[in-house]
Amino acid sequence: MAANQEEQEQEQRRRLLAVASRFPLPSGCRFSYGTAGFRADGATMAPAVCRAGILAALRSVKLAGAAVGIVITASHNPFGDNGVKIADPDGGMMAQHWEPFADALTNAPLTPTPSSRDEGIPLGSQHTAQVLLGRDTRPTGAYLLDAALQGINAIVGACAIDMGILTTPQLHWMVRSKNKGVKASESDYFMQLIGSFRRMLELVPKDKIGGEEKLIVDGANGIGGVKLEQIKAELSGLDINVRNSGKEGEGILNHMCGADFVQKERVTPHGFSSEDVGVRCASLDGDADRLVYFRLPSASDNRVDLVDGDKILSLFALFIREQLDIVNNNGGQANKSLSARLGIVQTAYANGASTQFLKSLGLEVAFTPTGVKYLHKRALDYDIGIYFEANGHGTVVFSEDLISQLESLSNELASQAPTGSAQRHAVMRLLATSQLINQAVGDALSGLLLVEAILQYKGWSFQNWCELYSDLPSRQLKVKVKDRSVIVTTDAETKVSQPSGLQELIDKETANYTHGRCFVRPSGTEDVVRVYAEASTQVEADSLAKSVAHHVERILG
Repeated sequence: MAANQEEQEQEQRRRLLAVASRFPLPSGCRFSYGTAGFRADGATMAPAVCRAGILAALRSVKLAGAAVGIVITASHNPFGDNGVKIADPDGGMMAQHWEPFADALTNAPLTPTPSSRDEGIPLGSQHTAQVLLGRDTRPTGAYLLDAALQGINAIVGACAIDMGILTTPQLHWMVRSKNKGVKASESDYFMQLIGSFRRMLELVPKDKIGGEEKLIVDGANGIGGVKLEQIKAELSGLDINVRNSGKEGEGILNHMCGADFVQKERVTPHGFSSEDVGVRCASLDGDADRLVYFRLPSASDNRVDLVDGDKILSLFALFIREQLDIVNNNGGQANKSLSARLGIVQTAYANGASTQFLKSLGLEVAFTPTGVKYLHKRALDYDIGIYFEANGHGTVVFSEDLISQLESLSNELASQAPTGSAQRHAVMRLLATSQLINQAVGDALSGLLLVEAILQYKGWSFQNWCELYSDLPSRQLKVKVKDRSVIVTTDAETKVSQPSGLQELIDKETANYTHGRCFVRPSGTEDVVRVYAEASTQVEADSLAKSVAHHVERILG
């Protein structure tokens, strides 16, 4: 038995050394795993992607063979970039405590390292590993997929499953579904989206049913446009016109298009014109995990009315809160059969007007540091947790216990009123929402369909949605510094604890403005300090940001 184990360890060592020689680390380059995984110029990424394959296989071994995912994408980055990130068995991002291990493995020679032993990973054992792979449409994707496959296959007992060209959220959904023991193919993903969207529309009150809604979608010349083209004909009640769909000759991935471009620049993307004035439009990012809406109000220029992640969150919160109220207070008679804690999770970058609106509804609002990994984790503390960043990345998560309660209550109400009561319809809408939204990660396609279903349910126009609240004017600035680590923040990055005295200066400047709010935080990727300010007018927001930026520059140099 011992001899057999020694042979396996030798075989494992041989494989790792062989793959290391095929993908040597570039001289002077250091990779760092963050919220976006590893990301750089696509031509330089093969060593990191190969090692990410090894890392994913080791993660699966560590978790007793549970399926782990790899997606090869650089999201909203320029066309020439590429990247890789790993999905944990729950479909979420890789556990944070593995990020230092990811850095160590990716930047070290490939032998059974002390760090792998520290993680308790039995290299060369009989343990199996499953890794699902997906990639977007970038030209370096196929080459990097091969690098990932070679990395996975370097681990004894690992099995790699190529799921094809996918959106990032599709791959996360597939990993989550496979580990839940349910069907996990792309066709299963589409069937769930289309079926739950239809159920949502079937539950629209008869007095709200109108004609087919027209929607123009900017696909960022990425994979999201490709996938939407595949299913749009099956989305009854919705007339979708996809621009920047990824077809050859239509444009360049993420260039002057996509959710990131529209949200930051607040102008129409490439491919839109004055003929689109007044039409509801949506924009996806390159890998379809971000979503924003917009409208061109005038033919005289290309500035848009923007609905960002804050307002998408507010629409979802309003709808879900309304359904919970119907369930628990049907016909004025209190019904305590459903106990659900609804929570909203935001970061400091959320517009103050959105936070005030949500609190005015009596909703619980929690804050986390910037980053989806923090938001998602906090959202799991609720029976229903809703989170979105202003950039349009977010989702809704439902606890398994609440889903069970909803299913039981639906069956109970069906036996009492076969034709369906208002209370049962509300329960069915909540269940359909839990199926339509991608609970693993932010998903522009599922989010878009949920937005459209809710707007039809409420009988709302784009203007009605815009008027939920008015954003406070804001300004973001970057201050170049020698060492960003000097800035230490607390209270979900809203307060500075170090250097001493800086927070007092920020408070003093902020007090000069009506509705003033300002915070600073170190960038996660470059030696800059980010300054965010809000106030009643744009002039005041600009002035506040500039004043605080001056203090940061003076103190940090």
